[in-house]
Amino acid sequence: MRKTIVAFMAGCCLPVMAQSWLPFKERAARQAGWKKHEAVALLDSTGVVVADNGSGSFTIRQVVQVKNKAGALKYRVIKYDYDPLTAFAEFSRATVYKADGSQRTIDVSQACDYAAPARAIYWGARQIMLEIGALDAGDIIDYEISKKGFTYALLAAGDEERFVPPMRGQFYDIVPFWVAVPTVSKIYTVDMPRTKEVQYEFYQGECRSSVRLSGDRKVLSFSVSDVHPFVKEPNMVDLFDVAPKLMMSSTPEWKDKSLWFNKVNEDYDSFAADPEAQKKVDELLRGKKTEMEKIAALTHWVADNMRYSGISMGKGEGYTLHTTKMNFTDRCGVCKDKAALLISMLRMAGFEAYPAMTMAGSRIETIPADHFNHCVTVVKLSSGQYIPLDPTWVPFLRELWSSAEQQQHYLPGIPEGSGLLETPVSPPENHYLKLSAHTSVDTDGTLRGEFTVTAEGQSDGSVRRPFTRGFMTDWRQAMENELLQVSPQARMLNVDYGTNPKDYTAGPIRITMKFEIPDYALTGDGVLMLRPICGRLYQSTRTYLRIDTERDDRRYAFKDACSRLVELKETMTVPAGYTMRSEAKEQRKTSAVADFIGSLSQQNNKVNISHQLTLRKRVYDAADWNGFRTAVKAHKDLADEWLIFEKK
Repeated sequence: MRKTIVAFMAGCCLPVMAQSWLPFKERAARQAGWKKHEAVALLDSTGVVVADNGSGSFTIRQVVQVKNKAGALKYRVIKYDYDPLTAFAEFSRATVYKADGSQRTIDVSQACDYAAPARAIYWGARQIMLEIGALDAGDIIDYEISKKGFTYALLAAGDEERFVPPMRGQFYDIVPFWVAVPTVSKIYTVDMPRTKEVQYEFYQGECRSSVRLSGDRKVLSFSVSDVHPFVKEPNMVDLFDVAPKLMMSSTPEWKDKSLWFNKVNEDYDSFAADPEAQKKVDELLRGKKTEMEKIAALTHWVADNMRYSGISMGKGEGYTLHTTKMNFTDRCGVCKDKAALLISMLRMAGFEAYPAMTMAGSRIETIPADHFNHCVTVVKLSSGQYIPLDPTWVPFLRELWSSAEQQQHYLPGIPEGSGLLETPVSPPENHYLKLSAHTSVDTDGTLRGEFTVTAEGQSDGSVRRPFTRGFMTDWRQAMENELLQVSPQARMLNVDYGTNPKDYTAGPIRITMKFEIPDYALTGDGVLMLRPICGRLYQSTRTYLRIDTERDDRRYAFKDACSRLVELKETMTVPAGYTMRSEAKEQRKTSAVADFIGSLSQQNNKVNISHQLTLRKRVYDAADWNGFRTAVKAHKDLADEWLIFEKK
């Protein structure tokens, strides 16, 4: 549910000081269900004072009561992350109120400030840590953190100037209102100039809110009480898409952000031509005739030849993209660097191209708060249409925009400005996985046969991964490992994956394998019992198999890796005189989001098994669960069914 509540209350919910949280402690004690938790947050408060230039001074206060030994261990050390390029944070005070009535003041001058753990992106993020020390059940920790700045970086500047947000004078915040431990009171307040216009919305829940005026200032307050930890569901969408949150921004609309994003990078001259890069562009376009051939050649080259590894390079972090010369020379960077190099190369090829911001993993709301974590490219076709390209997510993939990002919002930074856009659903047939097997079983239980697998799109990328990511010396072993998923006794007799399976641009992947599996079927007196292999191969590619279809319903939207078409066929030859005990089956499960057509039959000594599963989305609504579940469960059940043959 999405709801905005604006009320004018008699008082503002400003951060609570001293031990005025004592009533919260009494309320927590009355919550019988909270006793099993390792800790209870009596107060979770954030207060922000916003300056005219948009910079924020934050006071973050936490009052936590430890309930057991696990909680004592968890809270003996407090950590907080911040980005020194755009913010500063420090512990301002901390006190422990012991269960026996005594109290202990923590010396915050002993807090540590050090480089935060990092992987792949090394932009100098830091972490502050304060040792609280030994705790006992019933102890209460009351601490404050002072923070100044904002969330994202622009260009390096003077010390105070680095705290000013990129769009000078604008303020935004994205406030999760879900909690990890039971919380008596969660409060967020913003004190800003009275003349600063701000829009906000509270999503997926309800809160108490107020706006109070005082002189040349106004205070907006939002609070919730007696909040239980958010209960997740497997495979659900991101918490920002389903859990309570507050979005706030003084930017009027997304078009303003789009225009600003375009201007800041054009002013910085991020995409200026470079002679060496121009030579590479000319080389790549040699022999390419159509605009899509040219766009594909440049996109795949950047995707495959620029390593993903982010190090701080000073100017050009955050919203401002590094220059063409830097990116082409270093061939190393994060998403925005790969997007920037592609933009530069497209421009050198005569195209009109620009950067775009997106949020990989969750929804972007209509409130223009900067909920972004990823940068991509948009290019203008001769028809005038802009299409998105993502060189970060398509290395060795037969797509220009990864369909693992379908149904995802993005904001292009184009000269005419743009509103928020959404990538469309990719048709399932663009990501097919087709497997055809011919097998035969002997009376001693040995299964012999051959199968051919072909794939396209996201399925192609998964099936081809051993060739594009692994050493050539490991290719055959990788193929055999796939067969060993069927049975540890499986033997690969021969495999044909072509002369260069690493060349994903040549066409969809095709692999043919011959094999035998001794003792695959259980045998008895005139009885054979086994399962077809078609449903047991390439299960890692079929990500939907990891979604639990035993659940009757779902509360929240859920997601798979991609839309997909799966076709599995197997013709099994059984010994003469053996007849399948069960009757022939014909199944058809259809809905707006997923279909399954399956069959199982025997004619003479040939058994035919067929699956066709169509999954039409990457992100599904909770209301889609029944259609998705019914189709996938029918597919799983047929694949897992034991076939029993008796000799007549």
